[in-house]
Amino acid sequence: MLGNHVPRQCGIATFTSDLAEAIAAEHSELDCFVLAMNDPGKRHAYPPRVRFEIAESDLPSYRRAADFLNVNTVDVVCVQHEYGIFGGKAGAHLLTLLRELRMPIVTTLHTILSEPNAHQRAVMDELTQLSERVVVMSQHGAELLRRVHDVPAHKIDLVPHGIPALPPAGPSKDRLGVEGRSVILTFGLLSPDKGIEHVIDALPAILAARPDTVYIVLGATHPHIKEREGETYRLMLEARAKRLGVDGSVIFHDRFVSHAELTEFLAAADIYVTPYLKMEQITSGTLAYAVGSGKAVISTPYLYARELLADGRGVLVPPRDAAAIAKEVIALLGDDAMRLAMCARAAAEGREMVWPAVARRYVESFEKARTSHAKRLRKRFFATTLAKRPAELPEVRLDHLRALTDSTGILQHASFNVPRREDGYCLDDNARALLTMALVDDVGVEDRQAVQAMSSRYLAFVRHAFDPERGRFHNFMSYGRRWLDDQGSEDSHGRAMWALGAVVARSSDPGRRSLGGDLFHAALPAADAFTSPRAWAYTLLGIDEYLRAFQGERRVQSVRKELSERLLALYERGSAPDWPWFEERATYANARLSQALIVSGKRMENEPMVAVGLRSLGWLAEVQCTSDGYFAPIGSNGFYPRGGPKAEFDQQPIEACAMVSATLDAARATGDARWTEHAGRAFRWFLGQNRLQTALYDAASGGCRDGLHADRVNENQGAESTLSYLVALLEMRSAKERVA
Repeated sequence: MLGNHVPRQCGIATFTSDLAEAIAAEHSELDCFVLAMNDPGKRHAYPPRVRFEIAESDLPSYRRAADFLNVNTVDVVCVQHEYGIFGGKAGAHLLTLLRELRMPIVTTLHTILSEPNAHQRAVMDELTQLSERVVVMSQHGAELLRRVHDVPAHKIDLVPHGIPALPPAGPSKDRLGVEGRSVILTFGLLSPDKGIEHVIDALPAILAARPDTVYIVLGATHPHIKEREGETYRLMLEARAKRLGVDGSVIFHDRFVSHAELTEFLAAADIYVTPYLKMEQITSGTLAYAVGSGKAVISTPYLYARELLADGRGVLVPPRDAAAIAKEVIALLGDDAMRLAMCARAAAEGREMVWPAVARRYVESFEKARTSHAKRLRKRFFATTLAKRPAELPEVRLDHLRALTDSTGILQHASFNVPRREDGYCLDDNARALLTMALVDDVGVEDRQAVQAMSSRYLAFVRHAFDPERGRFHNFMSYGRRWLDDQGSEDSHGRAMWALGAVVARSSDPGRRSLGGDLFHAALPAADAFTSPRAWAYTLLGIDEYLRAFQGERRVQSVRKELSERLLALYERGSAPDWPWFEERATYANARLSQALIVSGKRMENEPMVAVGLRSLGWLAEVQCTSDGYFAPIGSNGFYPRGGPKAEFDQQPIEACAMVSATLDAARATGDARWTEHAGRAFRWFLGQNRLQTALYDAASGGCRDGLHADRVNENQGAESTLSYLVALLEMRSAKERVA
């Protein structure tokens, strides 16, 4: 539950507290807890059910709340929405939290405006888009949602406002000191829109007919009103009663009462009055309590009252009409049979409003939300409107990379965003990290000293991994710094070649460039015997980097020619008009094969080679794009066999990174802006424009989650995923700077 909570004094706080308690009581198997909104600069002594506090105006605390909910694998979040309790224009800070959530959202709307302003409309539109179910407390509320905000009827649940189960009326008048008198009651937090002055204005006429009448005004001044205006409204009411000569028949109880006290006052009341002045009000906890407790009610015709008091459950009077109030009070007090019949009709309505019944209805709504969330992916407002527009590129943050890096190198895996030392290190990831640092060095960052230190650490790992006798690299190392293999994979060797070539071409440090060049030459001969197409591709990308610095080096050029022609021949043997691909299956890091042909063919002025790279990349871009225009890489859970189904999940960050890099190289090779659009689509996959509409980039840690499953993201933030995100981001930023 997300909303206000007692001891904060407001109707939303009472509602959230009561609903959470009722759900916990009715469904003991559920762990129901609360995230409480705090006024600026205020803290409250909350009960244990409140496990997280959000400062209304502090936007980062909303993001922390989203992380808290995601990490605790919550099944459903139920939001109690009122514009005024959240920060930002029209409470827009709430949306920052909800956009990050991985679970279905059920939102209870306590206010729905018939004529919202632009900010209110925008917030409500997105809120209802983000919510799997929307709960309203009246038919009027449901009609407003459909008419003003285009919310489909099947998404709306009508659940009445809850009320406590009240005990049979006892000698409450005696205990309250009003025995023998007719009691009119109004309760709730005081504010100028309550219209209580009009009941006081009606008292002279009421007392003339029924001298035994007393009017009880029960409730403290609303805290926000008190902060701004002090007790001006209450003092005005007291002065008004004194001026009219009815102050002896008006009792003010200036406090926020408990359920037990409220029960006493309701039991003592003969008539309950809500003289509210805002006719668009779609709910009222005080009116719900009065009707549910079987009281005769007189009310102004605001939306909620018109619906709840229909069919003889109460009486409606015009707003600001003291004479009408007096007339109806006198009539009800003078006709016991009429008043008791009205009470009976109200009590019958109240049986469906007690908290246990309401709690069951809410749990039904939660189950619907979970079911529909599993069957269809939530369509977020921001995604549907911004999917075709380039996203703002985030800043380059190395926080999580530093967290994964120790004095040896970068660790492979993480539990959430905490490094897993037991999994040790690998050349694959340290080569990726070295490449990332070369790209960072190339574009420049403020903390150059940290970049230099990290670059040296990753290069030292790559150097240590190289076995000069075999001309090959180790790959896996334990946390205790023992090599776990005699010889690493061809792919890991190719990735090391790519990183070393980038160091030679991009590093600003002469020492790293020299060492990188030595290792590059020492490891290059082994590539001639490779059989892995991806190892060929990684090596070709490394050669392309190296030749940026030493383009006339014939030995390296010769290896490039040999490997690129092998890759081209592989395509020519295996491709067909309906399968323009290199192999019988499209598996992992697919775009790197196309990219290697594009950059190599461009450097060698081999147009047929470039054409094959572009053709295969275009096909890959097409099969990895949904009908909604989102990037959807081939999943690792089955890949994409020729003539078979394409695996939709698990989607991996290395695929998005490869597509970003390859399509940007295609754009540079052709000057065609459509390739840049493909790159932007693939990059936005990291930011949430994907099948689940869920960000893989974690703005809190600076890391990237490990993959996209059918129903969730993999919350672990390992090296491969984080480095894939960073490389893609650096490539996008570099391309943007070139255009600028």
